[in-house]
Amino acid sequence: MAAGAGPPVSAGWAAVRARVEAACRRAGRSPAQVGLVAVSKGVSAARVRAVVAEGARDLGENYVQEWQAKRDALGDLAVAWHFIGRIQRNKAAAVAGCALAHSVADERVARALAAAAAEQGRPLRVLLQVNLGGEQSKAGLVPAELPRVLESVRALPALRVEGLMAIPPPLDPEAVRPLFAALRELRDRQVDPAALPHLSMGMSGDFEVAIEEGATLVRVGTAIFGPRPPKDDKEDA
Repeated sequence: MAAGAGPPVSAGWAAVRARVEAACRRAGRSPAQVGLVAVSKGVSAARVRAVVAEGARDLGENYVQEWQAKRDALGDLAVAWHFIGRIQRNKAAAVAGCALAHSVADERVARALAAAAAEQGRPLRVLLQVNLGGEQSKAGLVPAELPRVLESVRALPALRVEGLMAIPPPLDPEAVRPLFAALRELRDRQVDPAALPHLSMGMSGDFEVAIEEGATLVRVGTAIFGPRPPKDDKEDA
């Protein structure tokens, strides 16, 4: 399927919004407590524009060059761009221009982002990525490292650490429920957890369970836009 092709985004957006609201009701939460990030990697600018017309305000991208091209093409839209992919230090200056970087996975990257944000004259909101499943193929902090790294990153004046992010293994939703609960519990054990309001967890296959376990941001692409080209299947949102 070509990047610009796919089912109408209006139906996908409406269906996902309804599922978010239903999950919030089951969990006794307000839908206002959960942000829906429409993950637009591999999606044409025209289809992104269409989902914004349906009400999307938060857009997630994985690759710097693709994000920059869409940002330029859609510069007239009032949206917040979230960077959710692996962050390379040599791309820190670009990533520092996003609204929220979900995937800060080590101190070297954090320092590079802080330097770039300071140079740009505005603080950058970030989340620390935790590798809950111990997967070698995925970035993220080992949970035991989090307290030390959190303290270190909090000391960087140009960054604002607002919570945690995780990409669990591609398992059945009920199989990853304990991992979502573990991320929430890990956040709650940190120093000043009230200053870490966000849990970015849950994608197209499991976002409802993530909401039930406390997610404040869910990253949903395929369920909104339809399947992506095969090269984007890995770590599909």
